[in-house]
Amino acid sequence: MGDHPVEVSAREAEVLALLGLRLANAQIAGRLHVSVRTVEGHVSSLLRKYGVAGRSELAGLAGTVGDGAPPPQGRPAGLPKARTSFIGRAAEREAVLSALRDGRLVTLLGPGGVGKTRLAMAVGEEVGPLFPFGGAFVDLAPVDSGFVARAAAEALGVSERPRQPLEETIAERLARGRSLLILDNCEHLLDAAAGFAERILSACPASTILATSRERLGLPGEQVLHVGPLPLGSDAERLFTDRALAADPDHAADPAVVADLCARLDGLPLAIELAAARSASLGASGLLTALGDYLRLLAGGRGPAVRHRSLRRVIGWSHDLLDEEERTLWRRLAAFTGSFDLTAVSAVCDVTPAAGADILGRLVDKSLVMHRRGPVSRWRMLATIRACAAERLELSGERAEVRHRHLVWAADTAAALEDPEDDRWCEDFDTVAAELRAALAAAPPGPHPVSYRLARSLSRLSYARRFLEESQGHYQRAAGYAPTASAAADAWRSAADCAQVMHDTGRAFESRLASAAAARTAGDGDAQAIALARAAELAGRFPATFRAEIPRDRLGELLEEAAGAGSPADPAVAAHLACAAAWNAGPHKLAPDPVLGARAVEAARATADPVLISGALDALRTAAATSGRLRDAHRLSGERLALLPRMDADDPYSAPEIDDVYGGACADAVAAGDLPAATATAHRLLADGLLGGHPYLSAAKVIPALVLTGDLPEALRYAITMWDSWQRAGRPPAFGLSAAVHFTSLAYGLLGDRELSERWRTRVDAGVGTRNPFQDQLTPLACFTDARIAVHTGDLSDAAGLLERAFRHVPGARYEPYAHAAAVELAAMAGLPEAEKQLPALEADAEQNDWAGACLERVKWRIHGDGAALEASIQSWERLGARFEHARTLLLRPDVAESAASLR
Repeated sequence: MGDHPVEVSAREAEVLALLGLRLANAQIAGRLHVSVRTVEGHVSSLLRKYGVAGRSELAGLAGTVGDGAPPPQGRPAGLPKARTSFIGRAAEREAVLSALRDGRLVTLLGPGGVGKTRLAMAVGEEVGPLFPFGGAFVDLAPVDSGFVARAAAEALGVSERPRQPLEETIAERLARGRSLLILDNCEHLLDAAAGFAERILSACPASTILATSRERLGLPGEQVLHVGPLPLGSDAERLFTDRALAADPDHAADPAVVADLCARLDGLPLAIELAAARSASLGASGLLTALGDYLRLLAGGRGPAVRHRSLRRVIGWSHDLLDEEERTLWRRLAAFTGSFDLTAVSAVCDVTPAAGADILGRLVDKSLVMHRRGPVSRWRMLATIRACAAERLELSGERAEVRHRHLVWAADTAAALEDPEDDRWCEDFDTVAAELRAALAAAPPGPHPVSYRLARSLSRLSYARRFLEESQGHYQRAAGYAPTASAAADAWRSAADCAQVMHDTGRAFESRLASAAAARTAGDGDAQAIALARAAELAGRFPATFRAEIPRDRLGELLEEAAGAGSPADPAVAAHLACAAAWNAGPHKLAPDPVLGARAVEAARATADPVLISGALDALRTAAATSGRLRDAHRLSGERLALLPRMDADDPYSAPEIDDVYGGACADAVAAGDLPAATATAHRLLADGLLGGHPYLSAAKVIPALVLTGDLPEALRYAITMWDSWQRAGRPPAFGLSAAVHFTSLAYGLLGDRELSERWRTRVDAGVGTRNPFQDQLTPLACFTDARIAVHTGDLSDAAGLLERAFRHVPGARYEPYAHAAAVELAAMAGLPEAEKQLPALEADAEQNDWAGACLERVKWRIHGDGAALEASIQSWERLGARFEHARTLLLRPDVAESAASLR
């Protein structure tokens, strides 16, 4: 590594710290809320930067950097490395640092070419002590107004999660501690940048934003620092001399001539640098003479508007001094909104790589293009210079042709990233993502094969990068660009998959109908049948997630249409039709027909499609669970878990099924009282790169297992995050939250906090429950919560009432064994004769639920004083990993009880 320190981004520092804890990539992804592929990319980058051979060496380098520790020196991620010295601005630099110490939003305001970005970069190099948790530098120059949050996410290395806005994920990253977000070049998307800044500042009290813009953002509390030209008689001349010496080491000029030149250039840094770049060929006196005609026209004022015209004339003068091939390449480079490499230049500007490299070098020497060195050299133009180049491109008549080549290059580049040669794809995509988006945004509307190809590739890349909403949007655009109806059907199908990943099932349903309509236009009856069947399955399988319920008659019509459109001899058509029929044949929703479910499984296995097989198995497991066959449901969930390795997590087709498998497996393990399996599945869920970091969906699935195993403080930590995040998300329908809220109430009750237990209990009715049409199925869970808390506190006042409530059968309920066991135990403690009468019912429950079985043995001891039963209960709790229940049952041993009494 030599004597130079290794520069790592904030995200790389976090990955390195977690490698030091010997975590796997999946575990790191879960901790940081990013995809596993993103972690792989960072690990690869760290291996390259540190020059070591493997993960173990990286783990050793992690040293004392702990879990969640701030990155070294807190340097903002993505901060460009300056290639030239920073001249002057000492007072401005101190003013910015001072403002950042006390303010939340600081805006550097000034015209183009005045040096706002360069000042922000210089400040970014110095803010480590102020912002130990780093942050990011976000260049908005190539960004469209709809992609501000994604640009910030790319800089921070975070990704989107289902049913969580990307801005909320960004806020989680920035809220870890004092961090700085630098938003550069805000002026062309002022409203979008201001809105993003306002939301981040509201959500992250410890974060600060430094913006550069030609206009203020207009937010409350904004501190505006005006950045003016460099002062004449000092810094302006120093800048000219420094850049002139870089162009010509033998540069020597009369100070008076340099001063006159800088005065004519209004002290504008960009104009000075453009002029200095020509000093090697013209000399300072020659520059003064050559520029005279351009600047003489502007006499009569030196306000901002005049300075802007002055800068444009200097750029025009620089252009006029170029030879023809330099002029041609320069104007064609205006097609790029951001940075570009030599391959892109060759493709878009119609030059050979050798010629392109030569001309680019000359344009860099003339300060019309900036060069950024790295593993792959990249170039870019400043926004002011690019605007002038774009005008020249328009006047040349080449604009349409260059734009088309830019579109083709973007499509080819995106396609290559879909099949990367190494695991740096994520970093490579982030580098060019804004350019690819810009190419698609500039594409004309209507069917076009190249635009379609780019939109499809961008869809897949965005999804793999976990920009889920963006991915769905690109799929919808692909449908509009599709050259054939069949291609449109395919794009709508993937758009539906993306919407389903985000739990936007209403939009997924409509997209599947759009796919069916396009397939019908294409004359593809099988594709039409599958799309219609999947729409019907979606509505029958996930009714609680729809904001507006789809009537059963409508679903029947869709199934009838699907059956008439497709060929039953096609295995995929037959399997989809069978699965949709199973989900919609029961007496009510979420009550699939088990016979049809078995047929669906058989048909799905014939396709060997793990997603389709899992969906059919889900019909069987749901039928088993709602009929009280909890063991069968748990077993079928195990079969679905075994299918996960065959599903591609980076394909939106698989992701909704992966999500449902984990959720169903967690719920079924809890319903069966198999706490080791529930815990193991919860850990797998938390390690999943897409699902594990979700602040309320994943937490809701983990909380029941944590409470039942006795890890109450951890359960409450998840619960608080779950509730707050669900509230911030606008309280969307979330069936799984109801059970988690009940278990949270139980946890507080077991910890002796009756007030908080009651508060959480009311949240079921006041919040989650009002959105859940299947809330009645959770009434046994409410009874279990009340009865178990009463057992713990010794409150026998409502023992008879709770026993009566517990045995009111609720169709489809899965928590009845818990309610039965807790209520019978309470009745036994109260000496009610009904307790013994219910022992046969508990014996039946024990066949379906391990927790109930362990509790049954404890009940037998309470009723009969059976010591063997007490020991069996103790052993069962230990086997289940139920630490709280195990500890409470140990206290019932006569020897332990006597010892405890003697200590009182």
